Amino acid sequence: MPYALFYQDAKLSKAYPTEADVWKLARKSGLVVDAITEEETPSPRPVLDNDYEIRPCQLEPNEDPVKNKADADREARQEPRLN
Repeated sequence: MPYALFYQDAKLSKAYPTEADVWKLARKSGLVVDAITEEETPSPRPVLDNDYEIRPCQLEPNEDPVKNKADADREARQEPRLN
């Protein structure tokens, strides 16, 4: 099942094969804010800023989530990294 980034009912990103792929995109885009801890959970978890959501989505015509992921990975490798 493909996943995408949403704000309310608007799909903001391309579809990706897994939820983890969209989290990676959200982190890179600066949409992940400080992690919060729940009393029952000993480790923090990431939270999306400003009511963004990652959820399953319908594919657009001719959309290929695997290709979208490969394109995003290729772009990430080409960007300069600051140390």
